[in-house]
Amino acid sequence: MEILRVADIMASHPEHERDPRPEIYGLGAAFTTDHYGPLIEASVPLVDCGFMHADAVYDVVSVSRGSFFRLDHHQERLARSCRAIRLESPMDREQEAEILHRIVALSGLKDAYVWWAVTRGLPPLGRGDMIDPKQFSPRFYAFASPFVWLADDDQRARGMDLVLSRERVRISPRAVDPRAKNFHWLDMQMALFEAGERGGEWAVLPDEDGYLTEATGANIFVVRDGVALTPDTGCLEGITRQSVMDLCAELGIGAKTTRIHRDELDDADEIFLTTTAGSIMPARSLDGRPIGGRNRPGEISIALHNRYWERRWEGWDATPVRYDLAEG
Repeated sequence: MEILRVADIMASHPEHERDPRPEIYGLGAAFTTDHYGPLIEASVPLVDCGFMHADAVYDVVSVSRGSFFRLDHHQERLARSCRAIRLESPMDREQEAEILHRIVALSGLKDAYVWWAVTRGLPPLGRGDMIDPKQFSPRFYAFASPFVWLADDDQRARGMDLVLSRERVRISPRAVDPRAKNFHWLDMQMALFEAGERGGEWAVLPDEDGYLTEATGANIFVVRDGVALTPDTGCLEGITRQSVMDLCAELGIGAKTTRIHRDELDDADEIFLTTTAGSIMPARSLDGRPIGGRNRPGEISIALHNRYWERRWEGWDATPVRYDLAEG
């Protein structure tokens, strides 16, 4: 089975062609606090606590062929993330959705990476007020840019080379709850640098006890005996991760969340990663060793990848972008 070359299709199929827009919107559009404009002109105040303290949550939804995928799921997760860190968004759900629709409309993009965040915002002036979350002024930011691929067509076709970090562990859930999609990326970024130094392309992090959590910015699945397994704790509850669970049910593939120790990876038949920025990304090696004795993606990984994009382009859980908002 051959993997569907999605990026090539996006670059050549007429349903992916960008609507005519001013060239300044070629890299995307943004919303910052109360202003729409080109992404290249967007900025954040230096004193925003999101910038100064990584005190913020965010989410990412993708657009393909002019429709958001599972927008409601992403908005609900952002709301849960806000509640988890005692943060109140300045936008309600309808306002948030309108902003996301409008920045995509302004960009004219039919395939887009759509990011938005709620930060703690500007800190209160009085020192004693720092202990009260109600004394802060939360800010809302969003942008839409051309679709982002963490792994391109060639990498997904031949499989990614993964590294299980030896130097880093994922931040403990008792310190930063990974279910709240947050700005704390330093553990993952350091693991990614380690992967590069060890000849890999992407990193996977265990916890202090050696159990898998997630990859850098992505969930991980381990296929063993025809069942797709994914960590049940210490990781983001990914929308693409849930989509894979749904597709497994559709295709008759076993799937479950469970604890997976790093030592169990030696017996893996297949490994793949999932994330909005890249969809389903099969792996071919871990720490320089072929996965499942093949050194190429497995059939389950390829089948899930291809069905994911087929279902999306069939209109699975799609919300058409309101391109008319570009005129408002």
